[in-house]
Amino acid sequence: MGDPPRRLLLLSNGHGEDLSGSLIGQELQKLGLEVVALPLVGHGGAYRQAGLPVLGHTREFSTGGLGYTSLGGRLTELVQGQLTYLLSQLVLFFREARHCAAVVVVGDVIPVLAAWCSRRPVVTYLVAYSSHYEGRLRLPWPCGSCLRSRRFRRVFSRDAFTATDLSHQLGRPVDFLGNPFLDRVLESAPSLDGPGVGASSPRLGLLPGSRLPEALRNFELMLQVLTRLPAALQVRGGLQLNAALVGAIDAATVARLSRPLGWQLEPSGRLCRGELELRLHWGEFQAVVQQADLLLAMTGTATEQAVGLGKPVVQLAGGGPQFSPNFAEAQRRLLGPSLFSAEGEPGSERSLGGTATLVGDVLHQLQHTDLGERCRRNGLERIGGPGGAARMAWQILQVLDEPSAPLQ
Repeated sequence: MGDPPRRLLLLSNGHGEDLSGSLIGQELQKLGLEVVALPLVGHGGAYRQAGLPVLGHTREFSTGGLGYTSLGGRLTELVQGQLTYLLSQLVLFFREARHCAAVVVVGDVIPVLAAWCSRRPVVTYLVAYSSHYEGRLRLPWPCGSCLRSRRFRRVFSRDAFTATDLSHQLGRPVDFLGNPFLDRVLESAPSLDGPGVGASSPRLGLLPGSRLPEALRNFELMLQVLTRLPAALQVRGGLQLNAALVGAIDAATVARLSRPLGWQLEPSGRLCRGELELRLHWGEFQAVVQQADLLLAMTGTATEQAVGLGKPVVQLAGGGPQFSPNFAEAQRRLLGPSLFSAEGEPGSERSLGGTATLVGDVLHQLQHTDLGERCRRNGLERIGGPGGAARMAWQILQVLDEPSAPLQ
């Protein structure tokens, strides 16, 4: 009989982190390793969809994170019991980590510290950190000390610039191998072209997000932006509109939400208002992103995926906790010249009207300047290429095959 498969524990603390972790986990399974996942935030939907076992009884909180958004978000979490939940998840982690050959961290402070305390060999992917934010990454305490430890056998970054910066700061190799979250969005997708769409019509994709109820509010704001688009884009055939929706936003919900705004849901599954026609897509996120000339987005990871594909993105500020003004500004610093945003309070006429004007301006630039090529170069620099999940999995396998070293 052969040796039993070596067990690895994936520890992550965010929805975007879960996505990257799930892709790494699938590649580890292909190498014959046993993989279990422990998400500290949410239900670990990405792990479940990937067929990876999820430990414990998971919970979802309205803030969608670990208090990073605002003081109000932190207070909300306390009221909802997230601190108690987090502590229970960490207790479960320490109990399970003892039976694992190594811990794979996809996240930031809390999972990094927990992995260091477990005294197990650790590999970490710092998907939440980038030197593009300020030119030199300032790691929050105690991440720097943990990552210098011999317990952390490999450290991966989310871009090449950050890898160089952290290698100097930590005095150890930090590698960029590609971004796992690009792998899925590059999968082949069917054409979205339909009857009545001009071959030369520019394509605008809508990405309202996946977390409810925030995604519903985001979609409502996007519908209001569309009605404020320049007149030349509101004629039939002037603009192809496609929205990528999650299953929880079903047709009945769309009809109820859009009707007060003057939209009508047709039996064909399209929303119409005057000559504007918005095609709705469920389970076709890749197609919407790949085939769009421009994206209107209110998301985190999906926006980064779009930029990684070389697409320009117009960012619409929202009022939900996952898209606070601080988060929006951080996203602009991270993604650079591929990301455009208008000023104004979220949901205000200035914000909605400015965003609609910006959509028209960016589409004009795509037709008459080298903006598209600049966005492709920027995406490669800021996000990098695909294939990171497989490369990381191979490096993790090497860690397991290395001679044991003192876990100081």
